[in-house]
Amino acid sequence: MKQLWNLSHIQPETRNLLEGDTIPAMFWSGVAQRGPDVWMRQKDLGIWRSWTWARTGEAVREVAGGLLALGFAPHETASILSNTVIEWVLADLAVLSCGGVSNGIYPTDAPAQVQYLCEDSGTTILFVEDDEQLDKALEVRDRLPRLRRIVVFDMKGLRDLRDPMVTSLDELRRMGRDYLAQHPDEVMQRVGQVKPGDLAILVYTSGTTGKPKGAMHSHAGLVYTVRGYNTLIARSADDECMCFLPLCHIAERLGGEYFSLYTGAKLNFVENPETVPENVREIAPTVFTAVPRVWEKFYSGVMIGLKEASGLQQRAYAWAIGVGTRIAERVLQGQPVPASLKLQYAAADALVLSNVRKMIGIDRSRFLVTGAAPISPELVKWYLALGVPMLEVWGMTETCGAATGIPATRIKPGSIGPAASYNEVRIDPATGEIQVKGPNVFMGYLNQPEKTAETFTADGWLRTGDVGGVDAEGFFRITDRMKDIIITAGGKNVTPSEFENELKFSPYITDAVVIGDRRPYLTAIVMIDQENVEKYAQDHDVPFSNYASLTRAPEVQALIQSEIDRVNRKFARVEQVKKFFLLDTQLSAEDEELTPTMKLKRKLVQAKYAPQIEAMYA
Repeated sequence: MKQLWNLSHIQPETRNLLEGDTIPAMFWSGVAQRGPDVWMRQKDLGIWRSWTWARTGEAVREVAGGLLALGFAPHETASILSNTVIEWVLADLAVLSCGGVSNGIYPTDAPAQVQYLCEDSGTTILFVEDDEQLDKALEVRDRLPRLRRIVVFDMKGLRDLRDPMVTSLDELRRMGRDYLAQHPDEVMQRVGQVKPGDLAILVYTSGTTGKPKGAMHSHAGLVYTVRGYNTLIARSADDECMCFLPLCHIAERLGGEYFSLYTGAKLNFVENPETVPENVREIAPTVFTAVPRVWEKFYSGVMIGLKEASGLQQRAYAWAIGVGTRIAERVLQGQPVPASLKLQYAAADALVLSNVRKMIGIDRSRFLVTGAAPISPELVKWYLALGVPMLEVWGMTETCGAATGIPATRIKPGSIGPAASYNEVRIDPATGEIQVKGPNVFMGYLNQPEKTAETFTADGWLRTGDVGGVDAEGFFRITDRMKDIIITAGGKNVTPSEFENELKFSPYITDAVVIGDRRPYLTAIVMIDQENVEKYAQDHDVPFSNYASLTRAPEVQALIQSEIDRVNRKFARVEQVKKFFLLDTQLSAEDEELTPTMKLKRKLVQAKYAPQIEAMYA
């Protein structure tokens, strides 16, 4: 049984678990220390197949040897255009072991974006996942004079391809074996030549405004940060993690690959982004990091399932979650939990709550971590009532991921926690902006010295662009992005993210953008949750033929209006949304309106749907 009133077992870890002052040095130290232990697992033809540290080391050595055979020089850049698969990690560690710079490209990026990222980063070797990603590379390669070779992970459907620039990963490994037979020590010599201050990885910002910027991170910064992570949210070699967010994003690169490299925690790769709900139940991770979109989806699944349950089951859930909520409220207030309530919780857990956790796949989870976007405080409380603490972390690409974090023994929903031990965080008294300083902060933007200069204050603090406050205990809270704060025509300052986060707590709403700057009242652009709204329509005999007609159905409009009414009741009249419209196009990460982390791009959405917005103010 989960004892949510006793979270003292989730302690930070300060010991140095792995030697090495660069990522490759740390990796090869791990191979030597943990050789026969399993590090990664990936599903192949329905079977989970394990990769030990020794097997991973052998593969990385061969890929690195292949790169050396191709003349890959220190400080050259290789890019990886792929979904989150084990081969991504092999390529990344091989590039770093050669003293190169590793850059990730989102698999949802269009050919023009691939061209820009390869061009800006000076990519000479491009790893691609399969024929779909290869097509993008081939379409733009004539405009990339520095590109020498394209390496394909999965050659399915490409057996007849004959192209001197294209090589399979298996062939690259064979080239590596042949090369290393003649030069057996060269990979480790390269590893020894890598210096902590060398540029290690590029992480391109998601580009909510303008072209993506390549954030530069050194080996020293990466090693310092992953060691620091363990003082924030400790993992061990006994932990099972799930690897499913894009590895080119700072969250999975640092919090997944490199953090697990350091701690020895096992990385389990999902089959594809669509199978996350099934895979999480199979893996049952002990530590689970995800973005709010995932936590909202799990909550929605439970709520929708509950509507199909019998009356008895609904009453049992209501009683059980009520018991959990009463305990959660005491835990959040630092109050003791009486024995009578603990006894009730034992029954609630056995009868209902453990089954809900198993249905989601979090029954073994010691704790959940959420970050990359704001999350509703109510959702944090719900997961705690289920029996699993949710710890919110905050950071950005430029801070190497988490810069603040909620400690398990002092959860404050709505807060992002105190500054992590490895950096400083302050509030600028003039603007209210949250600013960060520490060795984890990035080296600057590649090829953009002016943008880099703009990002730092005169005394060396990183401008994050987030506005917030800090309480007497040193816990920070974000109110919004500086550029997103709305000032209504009546002069009222409104932080739209608070309303948007409450709205996303609805199982029928995936995302929303609140409008109202210099306007007489607030309105909203809403993106519905297709699966749940379709089910609502089917259950209530609402006719629709496609996604667009679904959004226009009067019953669906009324459903979303009721969700907006529910949220409006929590806000002052001037902060309430008066009108809304539903996006009638089903969006995915390939669409320009969404970032790769599935957040609506506020400025682009407002510009693209200007006529609909004006109609709400007509």
